Amino acid sequence: MAKKLHVELVAVEEKVWAGEAEMVSARTTEGELGVLPGHAPLLGQLAEPGEVVIKGTETGDLAFTVEGGFLSVTSEGVTVLAEECAPSTVKSAAH
Repeated sequence: MAKKLHVELVAVEEKVWAGEAEMVSARTTEGELGVLPGHAPLLGQLAEPGEVVIKGTETGDLAFTVEGGFLSVTSEGVTVLAEECAPSTVKSAAH
């Protein structure tokens, strides 16, 4: 079984989603970022408006539109802290 990331997506008012995934991608102020298991620790500011895509979850790929916030990568996993967050449609892409 492939190694997975522990991912938490948190908005100001609530935890939106938490679980295991194969990859997280997001647009930060520094550019597009893809996070796989074993990624180096980092902290990035999310671009506005932005989208966070969580790939390879038990229920398939998930996408969220986010406004403001940060993405943190640690040895424990990925945490996305967003000021506002709403589900959106995953754009089709080659896997």
